[in-house]
Amino acid sequence: MKKDNKALNLLSQLDILVACIALTILIVCTFVGVPVRYIPFIRPFTWLEEVQSACLVWIVFGAAGAAFRTGSHVAIEMIVERLPVAIQKVFQIFIALVVAVVIGFLFYQSLGFIQMFLKSGRATSMLKIPYSLIYTICPISFILQIVSFITTTIRDWNKIGVEQKMEGLD
Repeated sequence: MKKDNKALNLLSQLDILVACIALTILIVCTFVGVPVRYIPFIRPFTWLEEVQSACLVWIVFGAAGAAFRTGSHVAIEMIVERLPVAIQKVFQIFIALVVAVVIGFLFYQSLGFIQMFLKSGRATSMLKIPYSLIYTICPISFILQIVSFITTTIRDWNKIGVEQKMEGLD
């Protein structure tokens, strides 16, 4: 049973792992590229910008699902937390629906975006990396985001009003 938990934990942290690997590649490329510009008789690595741009895309979309899990997305909760518990739950449902619709729309649009790159065969100019490969992280990220959002919303649903009751005991 513990092996299943480790596998499930690894799967749930896959987005962070992807973002960390992309960040590591970005940092290494940047640190290697800067001094090479100033070494005589060595031509600068002109392909670094393509790798760095791709890494930025993978970092942003890779870490987005983790931001849902940790509650790191921007949220203004001050007003909602002061409302009665029943109204807070209504707001929670409304927010969940809006977020799900937006993520679903972005998922759908990302598929069209990738199809466009596949049809055109567009690739980076130096390394010839297909843009469809670079942006493949987008629909994957949106799936992970919605899964993270749903699990976080379910977890937080039971916490609504609990903090207020605890504050009343103080």
